[in-house]
Amino acid sequence: MPKMDENELGSVIRSEIQQAQNYFETEFADARMKAIDYYLGEPLGNERDGFSSVVSHDFADVVETLMPSLMRIFTSSDKYVRYAPRTPEDAERADQLTDYVNYIINQDNDGYRVIHTFIKDSLLFKLGVIKFGWDESYEVEEAEYNDITDEELVTLLANPDIEVVSQKENTQTIIANDGEETEVTSSYNMKVRIRKKSGRVKLENVPPEEFIFNKNAKSLEDCYFICHRTQMTVSELVSMGYDQELVEQYAGDVYGGQEREEKQRRFEDIEGGTYRDPEDDSQKDVIVNQITMKVDYDGDGIAELRQILAIGDSGDVILENDVCDYIPFAVVSPILMPHRLVGRSIFDATEDLQTIKTTLMRQYLDSTYHSVLPRLIVQEGQTNLDDVLDGTAGGIIRVRNAGAVQPLQAQGVGREIQPLMQYLDEVKADRTGVSRQTQGLDPSVLQSTTASAVQATVKGSQQKVESYARTIAETGMKDLFRGILHLITNYQQQPRIVRLRNKFVPVDPQEGSSGFDIIVNVGLGTANDEQKVSILQGIASKQEVILQTLGVDNPICNLAQYANTLRQMVDVLGFKDADQFFKPPQVVQAEIAQRQQGQQQPNPEIEKIQAEIEAEKIKLESKIELDRLKLQAEIELKKEEAMARLDIRRQEMALEAELRVAKAVTDSDISTNLPRN
Repeated sequence: MPKMDENELGSVIRSEIQQAQNYFETEFADARMKAIDYYLGEPLGNERDGFSSVVSHDFADVVETLMPSLMRIFTSSDKYVRYAPRTPEDAERADQLTDYVNYIINQDNDGYRVIHTFIKDSLLFKLGVIKFGWDESYEVEEAEYNDITDEELVTLLANPDIEVVSQKENTQTIIANDGEETEVTSSYNMKVRIRKKSGRVKLENVPPEEFIFNKNAKSLEDCYFICHRTQMTVSELVSMGYDQELVEQYAGDVYGGQEREEKQRRFEDIEGGTYRDPEDDSQKDVIVNQITMKVDYDGDGIAELRQILAIGDSGDVILENDVCDYIPFAVVSPILMPHRLVGRSIFDATEDLQTIKTTLMRQYLDSTYHSVLPRLIVQEGQTNLDDVLDGTAGGIIRVRNAGAVQPLQAQGVGREIQPLMQYLDEVKADRTGVSRQTQGLDPSVLQSTTASAVQATVKGSQQKVESYARTIAETGMKDLFRGILHLITNYQQQPRIVRLRNKFVPVDPQEGSSGFDIIVNVGLGTANDEQKVSILQGIASKQEVILQTLGVDNPICNLAQYANTLRQMVDVLGFKDADQFFKPPQVVQAEIAQRQQGQQQPNPEIEKIQAEIEAEKIKLESKIELDRLKLQAEIELKKEEAMARLDIRRQEMALEAELRVAKAVTDSDISTNLPRN
């Protein structure tokens, strides 16, 4: 099979985008727009003048009740996940990478906001999406240097990341033997622009209408076509190095059909539309398709994974086309559906309940209005209609005969509707795990209820929340942190010094390892922090009794395990650095073994740790020394070249001075020997 050309690949992309868009418009777009309307409490469209138009907010109430619980589960600790080593030798490195990846989430990115949007999108729209990638960025700063020597100038200009903005020569006067003055350059004043390259992991939430994939995909790995359809300005694309003329041909494109309507619906409560038409051509939008797809581009009969950047609504104008080794997306649904990538949302569980409760609430309110302010039967010609329509409390209605005005009695429906509303709340609680009993534990709801019944009620609701959290943890969160680990181990080329556990340490993901298993560190469980501390205090008390009674060498627990219990209490209380209070269990165990063996017999474990630390120290020092020697050699070479040029210049200047002196002497002799008139 021959290799594809760009036109053939563009045709494939155009077909895939069209099919994926048709699939999403049919299956998901209408449901997402309806979900945002229900969440915002928009009218249902069946309202009538003169009747109640109230809207129940069951969907929004459930989502807003679930979000604090889910965010507490995932953000109660500063570590979203941890990496478990596959071999004992990787244990320390796994801890370091765990700290480093969580640092990337919380410090390099707005971790809380990213995770919050990730989870809330899934509750609202069935699917939450995060895109991750390695972002190569440049920081530019300007600096001024005064009185730079020739040697310093050579060293400065040898750096390719430095661009000279302006340069001024400082001169000094040299007086020759004949007294002639000569101006020579003594130093330089310079203004330079320094361009620093840096790379980092970048996380980005993808709006639901911008994420499409091939029909009937079972999982991300099963997808052969994934596309993030977004909009970028002409300026952004040109600054990335793409041809300005080509990009401007597609400027002004906007989403069409349901894509645009869905995006506009999200902002409908605060503005009328999302389309903008700036006067500056560089700020006009271009539709950008960031595609990850499996395609046999090289014609070997095997489809390889490629990342493609294409512009235009059809996506057939290709700007980039490269082989890739990972899928840059993590997705999550709170309720999984077997053999489907997109599961169910909270909207699917509450849509019918909100519609029914809205109808019942309107009927209840209409009935109440009619009971409090009933309609009147007025005998025509026997009543002053202005008095009837006045409605003032205590007002007078003038009639010609008694009984000309009578209220039309309305029948209340509260007895029938209130039990039905309570039943619907019970159904909602069964479906979602959110009920009045778990929203602050209303005393009026739980009075005359046994402690075991209260605990069973709370535990039953928490099981639903834990189910959502476990699903999020084992799907989207794992994919996200597996992707981050892949990025830093494959794309971070230089060690990076960051602050971990209140210490600045160098992190080099390029160091070899046998791989890691990913364990999501979510706070699942029925106990809150106070209960956990109380339980740990009970465990610590038991350990203290055992240690005091049976000694530190007892077969039940040792000092290292006791130290671990104390450190767990510190962690639960929210202190990030337990080392401030207690030593790590392995250090405690090593020191105990050292004491038992005596000072003359050092512990092998401590020696091993010290040897590893010393080896790493020597390795780091050797690298620093090697870099220093290399830089020094380069500086010396540049210095020698500069000195050679400077020496040549000085010789030229001396020769010129001698020539001037000789010329002056010659001219003087000639003038002396000339005959005088």
